[in-house]
Amino acid sequence: MGLLDSALSMLSSTNQNDGGKAALMQAVVGMLGDKQPGGVGGLQSLISAFHQAGLADIVQSWVSSGQNMPVSATQIQQVLGGGQLQQLADAAGISHEGAASHLADFLPGIIDHLTPHGQVPEAGNINPSAVLQQFSSLFGK
Repeated sequence: MGLLDSALSMLSSTNQNDGGKAALMQAVVGMLGDKQPGGVGGLQSLISAFHQAGLADIVQSWVSSGQNMPVSATQIQQVLGGGQLQQLADAAGISHEGAASHLADFLPGIIDHLTPHGQVPEAGNINPSAVLQQFSSLFGK
């Protein structure tokens, strides 16, 4: 069993009353770590989507040092659109609206954690198991 499998297993065994947060976290971390041709991946694509949606100031606050600006579930729906958000919701076994709400809660912290010193890592340099372990406390572990 690999490191990622261990982390995913740890999150899967968390409190079943978490409203799908653990499964959504797994899906999001997987999305952010996806590497596309040319080294561009999920995190860069997500940051670009925020810029394209006119929410650059919000996502830049997460990348840079300093206070993270909040994001609403409506803004998450605007950025991710129906398809990508629905895929994440389906992976977590929760509603589209529930996924947007949970993402609004924890996405700023994840991106902040992944971008120390304001540097966005290439997709292949994101360690999903470390991210999942860091945020496992959100789920009672």
